[in-house]
Amino acid sequence: MSTIAANLQAVEATIGAACTSAGRARNEVQLLAVSKTFPAEAVVEAMAAGQRAFGENYLQEALDKMQEVARLQPATPVEWHFIGPIQSNKTRPIAAHFDWVHTVERLKIAQRLSEQRPPELGPLDICLQVNISGEASKSGAGEDELPELARQVAALPNLRLRGLMAIPERANDEAQQRAAFARLRALFDALRAQGMALDTLSMGMSGDLGAAIAEGATIVRVGSAIFGARNYE
Repeated sequence: MSTIAANLQAVEATIGAACTSAGRARNEVQLLAVSKTFPAEAVVEAMAAGQRAFGENYLQEALDKMQEVARLQPATPVEWHFIGPIQSNKTRPIAAHFDWVHTVERLKIAQRLSEQRPPELGPLDICLQVNISGEASKSGAGEDELPELARQVAALPNLRLRGLMAIPERANDEAQQRAAFARLRALFDALRAQGMALDTLSMGMSGDLGAAIAEGATIVRVGSAIFGARNYE
């Protein structure tokens, strides 16, 4: 068994245990393997172990990697998620090459993604990023502006608003971790109560995925625990 395959098995066990502890079925939580900074060969190794969804932060690196993965594994379907900051001049290639975008925080970006999504690809799945801890250094919409932003984004053609994403302030205490995720879940539930057909909470990484799963995460984002330490972030 390869190192990446063994790491995926260990992460899978951690997610499975967290689901059992939370009284949830394992198939309620998707593992998103964060492959930023790692080569196409690492993605292909993870694919060989059964992983199909990969998260990328850096656009040009991701586009090059997608091309190489398609060359190495042309017959294997892959789901690509963009999870990095989005600049206006990068929306066209994001709209054309990704299946999901987790980091929409402004209407202008959503409008550009909608306008630039090739119609033959079908709707682009979208999560709105929320600055759940109110940190000045963090990206994301504020809690107060979220309902209106969600309403506007849900109305755009060529996009499908699926849910919310957040990266809370780092905390080692599980109660603090759960409190932040519970706030995001409450915002999610409030939008659903208003009639929005949301089904996705993208929250939780290696250090807090247990707390995230306990509070309802449907996608957890794990990178170094699968691929190893990064040379840069």
